[in-house]
Amino acid sequence: MTTHEPMTIRLDGQPIRFDWLDTAYEHPLQVEIGERIWERIDASRAAIETIVRRGEVVYGVNTGFGTLCRQRINGDQLGELQENLILSHAVGVGPLAPASIVRWMMLFKIQALGFGLSGVTRHPVDALGRMLSADVLPEVPTQGSLGASGDLAPLAALVLPLLGRGTVRHGDAQIPLADGLALAGVEPIRLEAKEGLALINGTQFMSAYGAALVVRARRLLKHADIIAAASLDGSFGSFRPFEDRLLRARPHPGAIDTALNVRRVVEGSQMNPAHQKCDRVQDPYSLRCVPQVHGASRDAVRHVEQVLETEINSVTDNPVVFDADTVISGGNFHGQPLALALDYLAMAMAELANISERRIYLLLSGTTGLPSLLMQDTGLNSGFMLPQYTAAALVSENKILASPACVDSIPTSLGQEDHVSMGATAAVKAWRILDNVETVLAIEQMCAAQALDFRAPLTSGAGVQAALAEVRREISFADHDRLFGDDIQKSLALLRSQRILRAVEQAVGPLQ
Repeated sequence: MTTHEPMTIRLDGQPIRFDWLDTAYEHPLQVEIGERIWERIDASRAAIETIVRRGEVVYGVNTGFGTLCRQRINGDQLGELQENLILSHAVGVGPLAPASIVRWMMLFKIQALGFGLSGVTRHPVDALGRMLSADVLPEVPTQGSLGASGDLAPLAALVLPLLGRGTVRHGDAQIPLADGLALAGVEPIRLEAKEGLALINGTQFMSAYGAALVVRARRLLKHADIIAAASLDGSFGSFRPFEDRLLRARPHPGAIDTALNVRRVVEGSQMNPAHQKCDRVQDPYSLRCVPQVHGASRDAVRHVEQVLETEINSVTDNPVVFDADTVISGGNFHGQPLALALDYLAMAMAELANISERRIYLLLSGTTGLPSLLMQDTGLNSGFMLPQYTAAALVSENKILASPACVDSIPTSLGQEDHVSMGATAAVKAWRILDNVETVLAIEQMCAAQALDFRAPLTSGAGVQAALAEVRREISFADHDRLFGDDIQKSLALLRSQRILRAVEQAVGPLQ
């Protein structure tokens, strides 16, 4: 069962912003839907009912779907048409999406329908809101979406429980659907004209993954700067490549912010003055180019954040119902904007692991005045040799996963949907990449702590010392071989808990 307290959000037509999403990540959600939203939904529904009474042919209202769009459907079959659409499209396979993703899928779907351009009744919107507020979450498989007409298979799985079908979870366990609906105070609904199409056309699977990835990436970038600063000082690296005047000579915002973070957490270090007259003219790129590499990833994340914030506050349905006389079939559901952005994000995050693994190698190399393999009695002991192997394996896996999904396409629906985005694939593999990056940085974190201990009695800056203290609360100094796999998991849990980030910011103030 989740230990996070529920958070309340009121949807009243205002945009959902990332600062709120950052705070709400992994929390159950209590959703309040304002009267302005219901008025928009009612007006849009009235337009659809007018179209149905007129007997006009409108795609998705009284026609088949995809390549079947030329087939007219009788008025008494319009509800059955919509239910068949959900049943036939619920073909997802593979592992289930995490609860945090499913919550945001539901939230973003309500937000999109609330713009009043989708033609639904109040019933599915109210049911989604009640289920979300009760934290009764549909089980959504992660494979099966092409990101073409949006996320058809994942959204069909999301909607199935509204029809009295499918499976749901509450807390950490699957529960009977009837119990879940009762817990949410929801009765199964019967879909009306246009509703099924409105519910499964959309990019909410990609958007939910993308938003969660951005939240995780924003946090991880700060951790990466802290960890790199610890490795820099532990390696007796130079601070001069982090001077503000140097970075402003090539003023990429991310590089400037990264350098500022590193300077703040190492300020007051006793290590840098201790070697200022050594014979090392320049440090390796993995130390010297931290601002440029971390900074480029930071700028990429900011771009992706802008794309996602636009997307989650948009109408990604088809057709779009402006009024009874203006219903436009278009391509707002196509996932290409997200697919490109998510592939960009995946590559940006993979680079954090690439450079981190090189810093790990440097710490183990014995070339910076530290013991080889970060242990005195090697031979009998392997030291930190094998944690570096794990980091190298994850970095190599990321190189494969970072191959862009968005450059692929495969025709479907007998050629009607002849270009697809593969944005859902981009989202799911970016999630795997970020998991790997967190693990590589967690390995560097424990190696940097080992290096800093070897530099005693010299101390680093207040920020690095605060980070070191948190690591040592969980992982002791290693003077002989032990289960380093356990240490990696402890370091990873510590990184994900944000304890280090909170301790560092308490010591030196907020990081960029």
